[in-house]
Amino acid sequence: MRFRALFPLLSVAAVAACVAPPRQAPTVPAPPPVTPSPPPPPAPAADWRDRPYAPGDWRHIADATRPAARYQGADGAVLFALNCDRPTRTISVALPGPAGMPSPPAGVLTIRTTSTTRILATRLLPAPGAATPPTIVATLPATDPLFDAMAFSRGRFAVERSGQPPLILPAWAEIGRLIDDCRG
Repeated sequence: MRFRALFPLLSVAAVAACVAPPRQAPTVPAPPPVTPSPPPPPAPAADWRDRPYAPGDWRHIADATRPAARYQGADGAVLFALNCDRPTRTISVALPGPAGMPSPPAGVLTIRTTSTTRILATRLLPAPGAATPPTIVATLPATDPLFDAMAFSRGRFAVERSGQPPLILPAWAEIGRLIDDCRG
């Protein structure tokens, strides 16, 4: 009788032994992780007042006869300069000229501030050495209102020349200091 009691249990075990083990799903290699590409750089703002400053910093150079305010790039190169000539009470706006062109024709610069847009006739000053590019210069009286417009422009002003992207510069205190130095 004991055998009979075990028979249903043994038969269930025998049937369970006949059932095939569950199949393992084939292993599919995991796809390589997708690294998102960086977003494209933003398109330049249409309005110069919305563009970022050129990387760099203003420097004020105190000198008895020729004070200056220079905007230097991250590498130390002068990108823009305001040079005072105290004896003549003039301020020269200066930019590095095109390298490799010994004497291009005189051109123009456009200065844009929040209150003024002015086109300045320029001349090219030769470089002191062959490795240095010439300098594009426009000279104005120190009392010219353009300098006040640059100093008091709302945060920035733009300097444009043909064939080059606009140079967006912050309107920091060094400009006002130079104007005071040159007028005083």
